[in-house]
Amino acid sequence: MHIAGNPSTLTAQQRELIDLAATLGAEKFAPRAATHDRAASFPFDNYADLRAAGLLTICVPREHGGLGADFATYVMVAAEIGRHCGATALSYNMHVCSTMWAGFIADALTMTPEQRADHAANRALHYANIVERGLVYSQPFSEGGAAAAGKAPFGTLARPATVDGVDGYVVSGKKIFASLAGAADFYGVLCTLDRPHATQKDSLYLAVPADAAGVQVVGDWDPLGMRGTVSRTLLLHDVFVPHTARLMPEGLYFQAAARFPHMFATLSPTYMGIAQAAYDFTVAYLRAEVPGMPPVKRRMYPTKQFAVAEMRVKLEQTRALFLQNARDAMVDPDKDTRMRLYAAHYTIMENANDIARLAIRTCGGQSMLKSLPLERLYRDSRCGSLMLPWTAELCMDRLGRECLYEAGERDEAIE
Repeated sequence: MHIAGNPSTLTAQQRELIDLAATLGAEKFAPRAATHDRAASFPFDNYADLRAAGLLTICVPREHGGLGADFATYVMVAAEIGRHCGATALSYNMHVCSTMWAGFIADALTMTPEQRADHAANRALHYANIVERGLVYSQPFSEGGAAAAGKAPFGTLARPATVDGVDGYVVSGKKIFASLAGAADFYGVLCTLDRPHATQKDSLYLAVPADAAGVQVVGDWDPLGMRGTVSRTLLLHDVFVPHTARLMPEGLYFQAAARFPHMFATLSPTYMGIAQAAYDFTVAYLRAEVPGMPPVKRRMYPTKQFAVAEMRVKLEQTRALFLQNARDAMVDPDKDTRMRLYAAHYTIMENANDIARLAIRTCGGQSMLKSLPLERLYRDSRCGSLMLPWTAELCMDRLGRECLYEAGERDEAIE
């Protein structure tokens, strides 16, 4: 079953890249997934394959030597990777997001001519790192407070400074659940300009070299799921970076976050892929087509048929919202599109775990074995609704408010 449902509706590039991801996933990523999950080890081998296939450049513009894929193409490719290794797809998203923020999203923002020229020069340096050197970027986001949920300025601070005649910033702070910690070459750190009374509008998005003085990765990594992301804690102690480290001009990240909300749902393609994988395994198991298992068919039992039908219904509901969300992505979406985005993100995250739950119940005791992928799919899928900036709770909070309030509306205090 194709991850996009009907592949005849896709562009030639979309079919080619999804097919490439499917081949890598089936031949390379899936056979390694259990090993990386068991050891909570980063899949450097998978990234070597992504690099060799050119997929690290998927959303780097063509004029900079990349594949120039748009948002819809990327999320379908990410979902196909997630079908084979959720941890690889999730960490890959952190890399690709850096290229999208600096690319077609920045192009749609309001900038002065000076800002646009500065940004063009800076991003050319970072794109060259990816295209010519094969370097990996990440996007440490969470800090443990309200900032990651979009409710406060980032606590990580960037102070303008000049070091050895070079203008730039001194960055200090802490990022938790930093995917690719210890594996990325650059950390795309979201921070706040250190100035009096700074607000979210004083945001800054800086590419900090992993080997810069003052960068430290600390803590253990032994989580429930998504173990191969190796999302340890990132500490920044007075780290100096030059102005060319800017992945966006000062303050532009705030504008981008407000005007392109679909970027905050780029975690959900991973879970679309996991939902597909849980369904795929269940069908193969009931048809006695799982490699290495006795050829005992279980498909003739009505209870199994009903369970698979229920899974397929949930899967197609999830896919329909996933694909609609991909088509909807744009700068400055209207209110209905934004609310549909919340609904889609919530549904994908929750349905992935529900489909995995049904898969375990349907396949029975064999599903508990670590030699089979279902228990990993269940653990990985359960983690989706917890992930900032849009957890399941935050999606429902935003959706409920926007269903009932128009912009600027307030209620009188209840005595």
